[in-house]
Amino acid sequence: MSYYLGVDVGGTNLAVGVVDEENKIIARANAKCPVPCPEETFCDILADVIREALANANITLNDIPWIGLGCPGTVNRDTGVIEFANNLGYSNFPLRDMLSQRLEGKEIILENDANAAAYGEFQAGSLRGARNAVAITLGTGIGSGIIIDGKIYAGSNFAAGEMGHTVIVYNGYPCNCGRNGCWESYASATALIRCTKDAMNAHKDSKMWELVDGDIEKVNGRTSFDGMRAGDAAAKEVVDNFIAYLGCGLANVVNIFQPDILCIGGGICNERETLLAPVRAYVEKEQYTMNTSKKTVICRAELGNDAGIIGAALLGK
Repeated sequence: MSYYLGVDVGGTNLAVGVVDEENKIIARANAKCPVPCPEETFCDILADVIREALANANITLNDIPWIGLGCPGTVNRDTGVIEFANNLGYSNFPLRDMLSQRLEGKEIILENDANAAAYGEFQAGSLRGARNAVAITLGTGIGSGIIIDGKIYAGSNFAAGEMGHTVIVYNGYPCNCGRNGCWESYASATALIRCTKDAMNAHKDSKMWELVDGDIEKVNGRTSFDGMRAGDAAAKEVVDNFIAYLGCGLANVVNIFQPDILCIGGGICNERETLLAPVRAYVEKEQYTMNTSKKTVICRAELGNDAGIIGAALLGK
């Protein structure tokens, strides 16, 4: 039996999993990500939680060929350096070499976290069988990973795939990247919550107020969809606009890459066909290749929060 180990480095949590040869997670370990903190401290904690996951699987470092890490930010896979990760507070952090020193010289493979998640879906999830594929994650922002000819596409500087920062509304809402009108400012979970609150403040009689017990701080990504199902006109307008903005960006992705499969993940996708059916209809109408027989399949991601762990674990394949 072959085993692999993957780490999903988040802004607040380190999630580690041991993956078997059937791409199933058989053991886990977690630790708080104490950033900002010194690089040495970060590596010490990371090494400890990796050893904990191995112990939980009753295996040792000798039983795995490498350790894969999916990390936020610009990650240079060739050098093993996190060149910049704003939400971790690191620049030019030689994580690969520092961590390997703490783990008996074990090979460490680094990759951007969104790329690792896409690779997980490609190896074991909804992108299986594709040659060219894209994974989109709707969360605080919009994450994306690109697979071309079966390999992660990272660009000439390892920073490719930031599709959340393509502009869909010229001079629109400001984005934390410094641009205005970015896709993630309109189609992320954060954007959906903002638009839901705006609609509630504009419509004090909206049923969405009842859904959150009159407390606007309880609004989440489900509120507008639940309001729409309750027959609330303001909620339906929020959902319709969100689907249009999401579809606009997805049509751009399809027109650029023409992937075999495009999967969408994130908590909003728990709406399943309530979200995906109208999004597919929008893309069908807007895509350039509307008259070709072979078109991109748009589906829900399968692996959820495990995609990053599984993808990281399998990076050496």
